[in-house]
Amino acid sequence: MLTNKYKAGCKTEYDTLRKVILCEPTYMNIDSEINETQRRYSDKGFNVKLAINQHRSFVNKLKEQGVEVILLSAKQLFPEQVFTRDIGFTLGQTVYVAEMATDVRRGEDEVLKQWLAEQHVQFQNLQHYRIEGGDVIIDGSTIYIGQSDRTEHKAIKYIQDLLPHYEVISVPFTDTYLHLDCVFNVLSPTEALLYPGEIDEEIEKHLYSRYNIIEVSKEEQFTLGTNVLSIGDKKVFSQPINKNVNKHLRDYGYDVIEVDISEIIKSGGAFRCCTMPLLRG
Repeated sequence: MLTNKYKAGCKTEYDTLRKVILCEPTYMNIDSEINETQRRYSDKGFNVKLAINQHRSFVNKLKEQGVEVILLSAKQLFPEQVFTRDIGFTLGQTVYVAEMATDVRRGEDEVLKQWLAEQHVQFQNLQHYRIEGGDVIIDGSTIYIGQSDRTEHKAIKYIQDLLPHYEVISVPFTDTYLHLDCVFNVLSPTEALLYPGEIDEEIEKHLYSRYNIIEVSKEEQFTLGTNVLSIGDKKVFSQPINKNVNKHLRDYGYDVIEVDISEIIKSGGAFRCCTMPLLRG
């Protein structure tokens, strides 16, 4: 009898992480400069070997925490493939596979869909709806979706219609930043990280009323202080360079697991960007 080793299941950004999809940055480069972070780092050079070593350290730390890591095959065509979060998101027992917004990333979704099909994991193809997982933040019955250059309004409306039992909140934010998780991230039912002044004013007020907000400074936003990864039990992966964020997290009782991925962030993403949770809980 055929058994399915991999099952999808995700209700929040902070339940215990069981299985997660990553991709090693084997062919990573920042020649195309598709975001502001890449533009600021483009003249500093990029060390692929260092990025790979940092990524492997991250993978090892995840495994030490009991997380099963699934590595997609890296393809030379896709220099941004390390950021697996953007190609899909798991909600309930389904993986929703996104249509990528930029030419340099189109085709990454096919690698994920092939793996999901081979493993008999339930997925839905969001073809013709441009939405990237970095804009999707899940907190129980609430889904925040950033309206950005990468995620269009009609895709958010489609998700609202598709999932009427969820509160789907569209979150417009400034085009300075790539995805919503570059300025906002939910850590628990009670805490969230926010780089203030970049999202819709009324929604920002709502977030302050709903969560204990840990504000991220401009300096630490640039080093992606919001882009941490919660793995459950108040454990959070964060970069050592973001000292203020890490202090505030510890003040709130979080166990901060510091891993240096400074080379990878030159391309505009950190821990959340590099991980697509398949199973939490």
